[in-house]
Amino acid sequence: MLPVDLHPFADLRLVVPDPEGDVELRTGDLDGVVELAAVAARGVHAPGAMPFANPWTDGEPAERARRTLRWQLSGWSGWSPQAWRLDFVVRRGGVVVGTQSLEANGFPVLREVVTGSWLGLEHQGRGTGPLMRAAVLHLAFEGFGAVCARSEAYLDNPRSLAVSRRLGYREDGQHRSVRRGGVAVQQRLRLDVADWAAGPRREVRLQGVEPARAALVPGVP
Repeated sequence: MLPVDLHPFADLRLVVPDPEGDVELRTGDLDGVVELAAVAARGVHAPGAMPFANPWTDGEPAERARRTLRWQLSGWSGWSPQAWRLDFVVRRGGVVVGTQSLEANGFPVLREVVTGSWLGLEHQGRGTGPLMRAAVLHLAFEGFGAVCARSEAYLDNPRSLAVSRRLGYREDGQHRSVRRGGVAVQQRLRLDVADWAAGPRREVRLQGVEPARAALVPGVP
């Protein structure tokens, strides 16, 4: 584990208690990142599907693992209060199952965040997606003072869209993008802090928020 004085997110930990296995999200966890790379190598989605704008899952298992490691580590070093990305290693019942990200540009002014995630194919279908998204939404709104969270998913990714709608997001328009050389339509969604506060919420336990907040949201106690 990295020291907090060198890496302000080293002790950041979010836990959602659940009878089927607590969901835990951590940053600054190199051992967890290595395990996550192995999860990516075993597969993230069915053959023929592509839920990502950047088709990083194309290629051999070893290449997926390397791409996962590089992406995770890039977020550790390439951050500032104006532009940051927190990539959490997600465990369910102590087992690494996937990753959940929380990122922002211009956060000190806009107070908006964007989320993204994936679960290993072997770990899907257990209801983990809504729990890990709920955890980072709690961190964003309660811990960092965000006013809006955004997400998007392709129309042919109903699971991701269902997670957003379950958590109270509202549709926010569509846009077309290039995916594997063809046109695909993405649905934008947004969750304002008022809707988050008014909706049903899971218990989320936060640890190590103060150093992260001081680094990313200067001047906010």
